[in-house]
Amino acid sequence: MSNQSTVVALKVDVDTYAGTRDGVPRLVELLGRFGIRATFYFSLGPDNSGKVIKRIFKKGFLRKMFRTGAPSAYGLRTMLYGTILPPPYIAERLPDVIFGVEQSGHEVGIHCWDHVKWHDYLPWLPKQAALMELGRASAAFEDIFGRRARTTAAPGWTVTPDSLEIQDAMGLFFCSDSRGTHPFYPVMEGRRFTTLQIPTTWPTLDEILGENGITLDTINDHYLSLIKPGLNVHTIHAELEGNAYTETFTRLLERLIDKGVRFATLGEAAQEYADAAPDCELQMSYTGGRAMPVAIQGG
Repeated sequence: MSNQSTVVALKVDVDTYAGTRDGVPRLVELLGRFGIRATFYFSLGPDNSGKVIKRIFKKGFLRKMFRTGAPSAYGLRTMLYGTILPPPYIAERLPDVIFGVEQSGHEVGIHCWDHVKWHDYLPWLPKQAALMELGRASAAFEDIFGRRARTTAAPGWTVTPDSLEIQDAMGLFFCSDSRGTHPFYPVMEGRRFTTLQIPTTWPTLDEILGENGITLDTINDHYLSLIKPGLNVHTIHAELEGNAYTETFTRLLERLIDKGVRFATLGEAAQEYADAAPDCELQMSYTGGRAMPVAIQGG
């Protein structure tokens, strides 16, 4: 992989029980059809998706929900898990689906234990609580795959210095917790961390669909306009590209192949870029289309 060739790495975030059960097999089949390997990150504990209702008071949250058709994309049961309905435990209920992703040739890693808890409350969690969240996810991952995870990706690109320190202690090969332009080693609040970050470089579908005139007919034109030499990282979601937007995503893959881009897993990108990766500041800040702050790479 040359640094100046055009490489696209697909990062698949799996947030929910339904996304694991339905969206993951659909994406595995689709990617297999094109001979593309991706990196899947799994939520492994309780699906408390219904608790996101608390974000209703966050600026832009309701607009985003309706702009992207989230209620229909995620399904009614998912929107009730953890409130009216008890949360299903994803790894416990769907270990064969999760294991099958690696068996199909893809890279796998940890997204989280409880997606809503990490995304919404990490900045206020004691360090020990954050450690327990990753510890539970690590144990579930090891139960399924018989080995320790080599990579994690934080829900909602939400990090703290404590969470980065915990990831360093896990001996991971790389993480993908951030938004930015190129691989780097994070420096946050004056502390340098030793686990390579492979940031997402493109906006996600739910951030841009319905914004600035972008429609399902034009969103892939927008993505192709973002392609740059070197590494491009596109985060998709099993609940979106593996469900209501599979056809749109399929057309994007066809157009990327037509342009002659090469596809890589995040692990392959990490191997290529680790030695030349600089130190960069990392801070939680706002980006377009999101109601809550994300970890953004600085200079």
